[in-house]
Amino acid sequence: MLTEERYTTILKILDEKKAVTVLELTKVLNSSESTVRRDLTSLHQSGKLYKVYGGATSIDNNYSTREEDVKTKQDLHTAEKTAIAKRAAALIRRGDFVYIDAGTTTELMIDFLTETNASYVTNGIVHAAKLLTRGFKVFIIGGELKAVTEAVIGAEAVNNLKFYNFTKGFFGTNGISTKSGFSTPDSSEGIVKGEALTRCKKAFILADPSKLNKIAPITFANISCATIITNTLQDKKYLDYTNIIEVNEEHDLHSNL
Repeated sequence: MLTEERYTTILKILDEKKAVTVLELTKVLNSSESTVRRDLTSLHQSGKLYKVYGGATSIDNNYSTREEDVKTKQDLHTAEKTAIAKRAAALIRRGDFVYIDAGTTTELMIDFLTETNASYVTNGIVHAAKLLTRGFKVFIIGGELKAVTEAVIGAEAVNNLKFYNFTKGFFGTNGISTKSGFSTPDSSEGIVKGEALTRCKKAFILADPSKLNKIAPITFANISCATIITNTLQDKKYLDYTNIIEVNEEHDLHSNL
């Protein structure tokens, strides 16, 4: 079977089943595991499927409306988040006026901050308290408090942000997609994220690899609007869309920071 025929067959199976294993594909395609894995890698890099351990899922299968609470999120991907947070904190310079979005990875970032000659603005209640305790100059925007994420949201928060112009901003996200950009489940929180991001000279998305190739209901920014700070980047297609800082490598990929 020719390569393009295998590709067509794989995508047809995924369209019907939404998920498939390497073992299933070896039987259907009458091909070796190494050939199937190469095919899945190629299709993954071209954005036609999502390669997972032992097989693949359809892109549509990675749509999620769920919003975990803060405690649950804190227990997920902690090593990856810590590495990302440390790298993000190192980007802050003397005189910066910094926005820090609510989120578990952005909260971890505060542990690594050393620049006291910078000012910090946040919509995270826990973030504000943590910054204050560590002796930083901090402002918190006003508005409605969302219980699940402990973030300040709503129209008042958006109006507060209109007075600010940030040198750098650091944001969390629930999903990253080349088509749907950066996304989150809640419209009110998404509007606040979007407004804050547009007011940043440089914006950074802090995202462990589990956020890649995921789509949540509300897009708050196009993928080209921010630099992604993540761990080892397996899906190289993102390099064609935005700057990437890969924290597990000695050099930054496609980054001119």
